[in-house]
Amino acid sequence: MSKTASSEGALETRGLEPVPDSERTARTRDLFPTWVGANISVLLLTMGASLVVAYELNFWQALVVAIAAPIVSYGLVGLIGIAGKRGGAPGMALSRAVFGQRGNLLPGSLIWIARWGWETINAVTGAYAVLTILSILFDIKKNNVLVIVTLLAFVVATFVISGLGINAVQKCNKYATYLFGLFSVLVLVYLIVDTDWSAVFGRPAGQTSLMVAGIGMIAAGGVSWIPSSPDFTRYLPRTASSRGIVGTSIGGAGIVVLPMVLMGAVMAVSTPDLASAADPVSFLGELLPTWIAVPYLLISLVGMLLINAMSMYSAGFTAQTLGFKIPRHWAVSVNAVISLVFGGVLMLVATSFMGSFIAFLSLLAVAFSAWVGVFGADMFTRKHYDATAMLDTTRTSAYWYKGGFSPAAVASWAAGLAAGLLFTSSDWFSGPLAGNNFIGEYGLGWIVTIVVSGLLYLALPKPVDTTTAPDAADDASRKPETMAI
Repeated sequence: MSKTASSEGALETRGLEPVPDSERTARTRDLFPTWVGANISVLLLTMGASLVVAYELNFWQALVVAIAAPIVSYGLVGLIGIAGKRGGAPGMALSRAVFGQRGNLLPGSLIWIARWGWETINAVTGAYAVLTILSILFDIKKNNVLVIVTLLAFVVATFVISGLGINAVQKCNKYATYLFGLFSVLVLVYLIVDTDWSAVFGRPAGQTSLMVAGIGMIAAGGVSWIPSSPDFTRYLPRTASSRGIVGTSIGGAGIVVLPMVLMGAVMAVSTPDLASAADPVSFLGELLPTWIAVPYLLISLVGMLLINAMSMYSAGFTAQTLGFKIPRHWAVSVNAVISLVFGGVLMLVATSFMGSFIAFLSLLAVAFSAWVGVFGADMFTRKHYDATAMLDTTRTSAYWYKGGFSPAAVASWAAGLAAGLLFTSSDWFSGPLAGNNFIGEYGLGWIVTIVVSGLLYLALPKPVDTTTAPDAADDASRKPETMAI
């Protein structure tokens, strides 16, 4: 860790500038609790219930979904995370080398806006967790004032953690991992004893197409972390194991996603309303005894705080790449305010939380996948990232290309995004090619996005890279970015 991030509880002040080699002392295994923490959410229970109720899958199909989804999505998280150890900078800063200083504003803006929705969903879920605890322990019923107060408290806590920086986030993740694991085992044991397993295993198999679509639904959460992955690997030394980065990413996510999705699927057999509840949390108070439900909700609340803290931590970097000339921890405040406003609307106005959530996930996956296809394809041929060119947002930058744009990257990103939307269907939007074909039926619009953008980028002529490989001895002399576009 850097000196600004290594001290316990210290405020991380490093922004977009790459981490010098002398300060890149993190370990690959530190990523394990990071990706555990990124998945501690009761929303996984609700999504597991949706596999049974909405997708009509049986237990074994849900098991396949729960195994495949984190392998696919967090495999990509790990692969893109390799760029972090190569360049030592946040993902959206490294993206400047691919899209150009101005071209990077296009995917950067879309990803930043998409984060508003993800952070809003988590803030709302966290507020519902607080409301459920108050109802169970003190019989305090939900009202509009209490909704706003709990939502505000959640957002403020998120802002504090994410503002402190990577050390605070990772330390919180470590302890949350232990506690969440303990209480998940308690819930699992209770379900094993209390569940009618003949009803669980007696369900008929659902359609294969819906099983594949279910993988996409749950994988969408992991896909949203892909552009942020370098943010959490930039403190790794250049010699860190690439295989270890991928393995710990999949392992950390999978150890949470698998049991959570399966527990939700099992719960839904006896409580089918779980998948369509306006409130995605209160069911735990009805299904579990108080001595399990309350501490489990508390730990889940901490987990959702950490998920949002990680998201806002990365969003601060994204805001800086868009030209906001403010420190990262203040850039975080923009997303905090937005999630507070949107969260209030969702809690006070929206009638179907899960319907809105699944519709959002469908579009979220496509929005992030367009960037993933181009950036991932670029990684296959790029040998290094130049720190000086990355931080220089003027016409003198080697990453200025043509008018600040890399035509190949921008065109491939736009084409992939358009192609994916053509095959994507949700409650909010349905593309003209979303029905009556294999891709639309199986919910593979986000895969189309990655393939089209990636292959097109590899095929198109790209700007000549005039930068030179970094000299480790010069790392310490790199200056923070001082100019914006």
